[in-house]
Amino acid sequence: MINEHLERILYTGHHDPFKYLGVHFSKSDSELVVIRTFQPHADGVALLSGHRRKVLPRIHKEGLFEIQLKRDWFSDPHLDPYTYQFELFFSDGSSKRINDPYRFLPQLEETDRYLYNFGTNYRIYEHLGSHKAILSNISGTSFRVWAPNARSVSVIGDFNRWDGRVHPMRTLGASGIWELFLPGIGEGTLYKYLIRSQQDKLLEKADPFQFQGELRPNSASIVNYLNHHQWQDEKWVRQQHHSEPYDKPLAVYEVHLGSWKRDPEDHWRFLTYKELAAQLIPYVKKLGFTHIEVMPIMEHPLDESWGYQVTGPFSVTSRYGTPEEFMYFVDQCHQHNVGVILDWVPAHFPRDEHSLARFDGTALYEHEDPLKGAHPEWGTYIYNYGRREVSNYLISNALFWLDKFHIDGLRVDAVASMLYLDYARKDGEWLPNCYGGRENLEAIDFIRHVNSVVYDLYPNTLMIAEESTSFFGVSRPTNLGGLGFGFKWNMGWMNDMLNYFAKDPLFRKFHHNTLTFSLMYAFSENFLLPLSHDEVVHGKRSLLSKMPGDEWQKFANLRLLLFSMWTHPGKKLLFMGGEFGQINEWYCKTSLDWHLLEENVRHAKMLDFVSDLNTIYRNNPSLWQQDFQHEGFKWIDFEDRNNSVISFTRYAKENNDHLVCILNFTPQTYYEYQVGLPSGQKYRFLFCSDDTAYGGSGSYTKEMEIQPEPGPHGSAPFKTAITLPPLAGIILQPVANAQAEGVNDDNKAPD
Repeated sequence: MINEHLERILYTGHHDPFKYLGVHFSKSDSELVVIRTFQPHADGVALLSGHRRKVLPRIHKEGLFEIQLKRDWFSDPHLDPYTYQFELFFSDGSSKRINDPYRFLPQLEETDRYLYNFGTNYRIYEHLGSHKAILSNISGTSFRVWAPNARSVSVIGDFNRWDGRVHPMRTLGASGIWELFLPGIGEGTLYKYLIRSQQDKLLEKADPFQFQGELRPNSASIVNYLNHHQWQDEKWVRQQHHSEPYDKPLAVYEVHLGSWKRDPEDHWRFLTYKELAAQLIPYVKKLGFTHIEVMPIMEHPLDESWGYQVTGPFSVTSRYGTPEEFMYFVDQCHQHNVGVILDWVPAHFPRDEHSLARFDGTALYEHEDPLKGAHPEWGTYIYNYGRREVSNYLISNALFWLDKFHIDGLRVDAVASMLYLDYARKDGEWLPNCYGGRENLEAIDFIRHVNSVVYDLYPNTLMIAEESTSFFGVSRPTNLGGLGFGFKWNMGWMNDMLNYFAKDPLFRKFHHNTLTFSLMYAFSENFLLPLSHDEVVHGKRSLLSKMPGDEWQKFANLRLLLFSMWTHPGKKLLFMGGEFGQINEWYCKTSLDWHLLEENVRHAKMLDFVSDLNTIYRNNPSLWQQDFQHEGFKWIDFEDRNNSVISFTRYAKENNDHLVCILNFTPQTYYEYQVGLPSGQKYRFLFCSDDTAYGGSGSYTKEMEIQPEPGPHGSAPFKTAITLPPLAGIILQPVANAQAEGVNDDNKAPD
């Protein structure tokens, strides 16, 4: 038996090296002690206990040292497992003292193991991975990893010359979890797991629960305890916890941190999280956005994936700095009243050998069958949502960002690819569910599970689905048969509007239904209107470049597009660059074209327009308080297709608090244009996208008060005649409301 243990230690194939290494008491003589250590890089080993010292004989040429002693040789007659050390001697004349990792008892509680295998240990990130531990006054790091089908697992790193024979781990029963406490290992240490599969293949894997990873192309994990940042956002967190987001303004600025802006002195250098805090937050604050949505900042190997092919779901990418520096970024956002939303990617993961793919030599995190476990479109693996440990892994990852990084919301990527087994597949390339249907029942259960847990532990979190189909109840509670998200991206509105605006205004009257169709289903979900990164890449052109006409008309059309978006029911999201009229398509390897703001005043005026539009939006509850109720919107006239004009009223919960919106989608100025008004009180011009301050023609009289005339027009009981500027939107406000609210012509929002 001893020889068998020795061979497995030398072979890096032992599931429980504690049975052989460390201290063992003789069964025949209770006073006899055997101590073994495997030190393949040492020339000699001495045993130290108190002031006593004993050289260990080498019993195997590979570096196994063993000694037999009487119990009373030790300074502590009870042989406290923490009272002895080894002194190692090396060929270069150096030496070092170490504590023996093979004299420590297992630390992970059986309850934690059981709950993980059951799929409900939601904070398993507190246990798996690398964590600070102090055992009997000895500091070190506990390493734990789930690899149920492995023959053996070792911790490797600079500390053992990346030699898997030195620090093999023990398996903890039937849980599939491996554990080892390494004394003296602290933060900043590079490590990986060396896994021997059942087929005797050696796999070097990064830690699935790593809190920090090396900068690509390197892929080692880095020990980080995530306990250094002192948060200063208590007020923000308390407010968000007690405040539902549905009847609040929500204007999101979507950003890719690596290409929003780069070092002007070195265009290849990313800005750090701290530099972004100093530059991005004031910019977003000035523009009036309520939240920043960050495209995936979890560790990923390929820049061109934009972060959507994640290899380290629990670690922020080292491209921009450390986890603590990203905490600082989030903290600064909150202190400036800006929320932070993260893109979260539970739909798939890449095949990189150092990551989750066939982690222990088997399809552990993914399905074995490629008809269920692989995305043909993206060349990635699909998580096995029906496996409890995998579901637990993903749920705990969602909670991790809310817990450790104070994130305000998660935008869940590619939900449609999770919901349908035939997503991006041809006939014969997918397997139906147990009822013969195309729905991925395991993924649906997982989505409901994660949303339920998130809302239970972190109420009012922004859980946002990027979902492009007509799946029922995406943003409905799970107890009502929904998926349980708080919001859903309105991809139908986005596609319709971009298609409509791409038309020459001369022909828009033939596509009027495209303009108005979104109101047929606007209240079926809690919609967020997105003009995201996906619409300005891969030959789709930038928002400004999509617009027809000459330069003036392009800017006017873009202003009108944003105006129609901000006045339409639903929350808002705009991708970076759209706010100043980026001309080139977005490219993740370069900065936005900030020079345009200096070269052409129209870009600077576009920026002013977005800032003022957000001010109007935030200051007027009618534009957001009833986004998801029919009572918040009423058509005045949607049938003037010959003139390509629409008009409607947005209502706050207080019915008299309303705004009238009139939009002209042609370059024609309409004089004495008849519009309906919902009440007989006086109105004033609150906002117009055609203002000269924004580069417009200014062909309206903003100082004029409007006295409605009795008589119906459209669905309104009153009417008036106004000058309707070209390619422009106008907002009218009751004068009484304007005076009561103290709104001035500067349209400045409170901080």
